[in-house]
Amino acid sequence: MADDYLVRIGRLIRDARQHRGWTQAQLAEALATSQSAVNRIERGNQNISLEMIARIGEALDSEIVSLGYAGPMHLRVVGNRRLSGAIDVKTSKNACVALLCASLLNKGRTVLRRVARIEEVYRLLEVLSSIGVRARWINDGRDLEIVPPAELDMEAVDADAARRTRSIIMFLGPLLHRLRSFKLPYAGGCDLGTRTIEPHMIALRRFGLDITATEGLYHAQVDPAVTPDRPIVLTERGDTVTENALLAAARHDGVTVIRNASSNYMVQDLCFFLEALGVRVEGIGTTTLTVHGVPHIDVDVDYCPSEDPVEAMSLLAAAVVTESELTIRRVPIEFLEIELAVLEEMGLDHDRSTEYTADNGRTRLVDLTVRPSKLEAPIDKIHPMPFPGLNIDNVPFFAAIAASAQGQTLIHDWVYDNRAIYLTDLNRLGGRLQLLDPHRVLVEGPTRWRAAEMMCPPALRPAVVVLLAMMAAEGTSVLRNVYVINRGYEDLAERLNSVGAQIEIFRDI
Repeated sequence: MADDYLVRIGRLIRDARQHRGWTQAQLAEALATSQSAVNRIERGNQNISLEMIARIGEALDSEIVSLGYAGPMHLRVVGNRRLSGAIDVKTSKNACVALLCASLLNKGRTVLRRVARIEEVYRLLEVLSSIGVRARWINDGRDLEIVPPAELDMEAVDADAARRTRSIIMFLGPLLHRLRSFKLPYAGGCDLGTRTIEPHMIALRRFGLDITATEGLYHAQVDPAVTPDRPIVLTERGDTVTENALLAAARHDGVTVIRNASSNYMVQDLCFFLEALGVRVEGIGTTTLTVHGVPHIDVDVDYCPSEDPVEAMSLLAAAVVTESELTIRRVPIEFLEIELAVLEEMGLDHDRSTEYTADNGRTRLVDLTVRPSKLEAPIDKIHPMPFPGLNIDNVPFFAAIAASAQGQTLIHDWVYDNRAIYLTDLNRLGGRLQLLDPHRVLVEGPTRWRAAEMMCPPALRPAVVVLLAMMAAEGTSVLRNVYVINRGYEDLAERLNSVGAQIEIFRDI
């Protein structure tokens, strides 16, 4: 292997290790080798086999090289290009994965329209297929048909696929109605620090679910005699914990009241889907949900999830940082109103169309046109709150937007342990972000973005923020190992290219 390739691969391994938060000694221990050997590999001073590269990639949960893999691996971005025209928002990632989990409630045929073709969905489909569910793309790959078996084979569960998605945690709610005992691999997904599942356990214990965790597996036991005898009060107003409680309540033979529930977009889409299954849900859009369960669900159902407000925010941020005029169509406005109110105060020039209804018949959409604007830093800090506050997943995009504004902006990302740290990757592209503590970043603008070659952060939204900054930078940038972006966005590079970006997908080996 040529010396320059050894150096480049060594750099990739070093970046992946640092993003994982490991020392050389920790990586050496995982590989059963010495720290000095890891040091030589990272400096490009040691020959390294493809087998060793694969082992390192598995240890770091990072795709260092890819052989025989048809999907994209890296992005080469020619920056400082203006966007123009119009782009549609795809259906919601988080709604789609919740509906895939919810399909386990139904013994009949489920058809989901315009499902986002993303890696997170593919991982869940791999898990569903491994336990006997028949899932296939229909209508030229636009829609997804799901038919469950009479009996699920949980012993055959695809553990590797399950561990690559945190959404697997939402299997607990449906499975407790189908099985008296089962095992489920630990949930994975983005590297966002410690994310406890205790709120899920507190809610699901009320339905007789008891969990013990050993050797990478959740061991579940279900006591069907245990049912909720009073309202369930969630200890965390989280989206997935609310969805899990809803999924458990959907087939509970009785009425379940869920308090301190999330009313966010994916929860509302799940409620609409449950209604299509015949489950009555009162209080949709509020923090108290009353679920009239149906113990046996066997219907043929056809449902289209609504568009993704976080993708809409991504596209809006792309227009802002590239100083472009861009129309973003099919924006779920109810879930972006706070963000737009903040941006209006910063000076954003934009128009919105009259409202129309999404294909689910419930969600309100608009077409949003964003124009180049002279932005000023907001007076107050940017911080997330449960819906209807500023969306937790939209906070990272304000780092790039604030870097384009005049003045200092304080971003307080209090929910996740690591995500604010990843935002400082923007400094490698010319940003001036100061990490005050693991949750707070001070952003100084405006920024003259510059090109760089770097590893993709291991968290979805910060990774997209880095891509957007590269689109604004003078010169050509390279963003490596973009699997995490493909977890949540369908054909993002191609779609941005359709409105004027210049992004090339490539692989090294």
